[in-house]
Amino acid sequence: MATSPLRFGVFIAPHHPVGEDLTLQYERDLQLCQVLDQLGYDEVWVGEHHSGGWETIGHPEMFLAAAAQRTGHIQLATGVTSLPYHHPYNVAGRITFLDHLSRGRAILGTGPGALPSDARAFGIDTEVLRDRQDESIGIIKQLLSTDDPLTYKSDWFEMQQAHLQVKPYRNRTIEMVAASSISPSGMKLAGKHGLGVISVASYSEEGLAALPTQWGFAETYAAEFGNDIDRSSWRVMMPWHIAETREQAIAEVKQGLLHWHNGYNVTTLARAGASYVDPENADGFIEAMIARGGAIIGTPDDAVAAIGKLSELTGGFGTLVGFMHDWANHEATLRSYDMFMRYVVPKVQQTIAPIERAETLLQADNTSLMEAAGRGILKAIREHNATHPRT
Repeated sequence: MATSPLRFGVFIAPHHPVGEDLTLQYERDLQLCQVLDQLGYDEVWVGEHHSGGWETIGHPEMFLAAAAQRTGHIQLATGVTSLPYHHPYNVAGRITFLDHLSRGRAILGTGPGALPSDARAFGIDTEVLRDRQDESIGIIKQLLSTDDPLTYKSDWFEMQQAHLQVKPYRNRTIEMVAASSISPSGMKLAGKHGLGVISVASYSEEGLAALPTQWGFAETYAAEFGNDIDRSSWRVMMPWHIAETREQAIAEVKQGLLHWHNGYNVTTLARAGASYVDPENADGFIEAMIARGGAIIGTPDDAVAAIGKLSELTGGFGTLVGFMHDWANHEATLRSYDMFMRYVVPKVQQTIAPIERAETLLQADNTSLMEAAGRGILKAIREHNATHPRT
């Protein structure tokens, strides 16, 4: 089990339905970063996608550079940089530049590329993506950690006497994270290179089923390559929406969740195993999604219970990352993030326990304490009247 307090972040893929003004979408996402920073969330992740229409941020470092100027505390993570699409020297240079612009808040999340249509646009065979991610990670780690010029030749990139003239902010170590879905490949890279992990498919049925065994893969490969890894560096992604009642939460997300499932998962992606859901069956679909642990939708107490079950299922992890969505309208979504930080996080981290204990202790003795206070007041009045009689 992870022993440090659970941390919380938000993953902005983003998943915005097609049809809204793109510039306003970007502004709204930047404003969300500001809200998350003000509320005290630990991390915000921004994805890289180049096709499909729903996920429209192709250059997360540029978005995060803008977010860095609007925030002061939240860590800024690429979620994730698709390494096969980039020369490793450029990736290392961009993340160190972001680290300076954010005063040391950058995290380099890495992946092989999520959309086959992106790989097609770059003219890359999808079968080589994971091997290229592996190779790129090794080079980027060297560029970030050494001053020695590096010469390297691959079948897809080359470097001659390359070194980073701009190192990370105050020479700190930038955390690197590998994306993991259902296969062992992401966990293998984490163990092999000593990286953190973000499980990006953990809310899918297959991803949930894989969670209990996923960390074991990372430990196996870490031992094989002589690295130390810790569950505190494991992020698990899960969508949530919180409201005052469970019925209200479901009502607020029903139309948007169904549109996301049918419009994105089924029609746009043709995701394996995803089938069209009739709007007449929307309630049952959402209830089933909640029951299997594929989303946290309900009250703050429902969320606390669901997080406890997820922690038990995984054996413990370090950060819960909320999958950002447009299932509810903008106002309800912001209220959900606010309620989550106000009422869910204190319960999970047990920071509110001393306050609850103080209330309980007072309630146990409140009658006798108030009687004693009353006697003290009467005593003061009698003493005053004795020394200052009315004339």
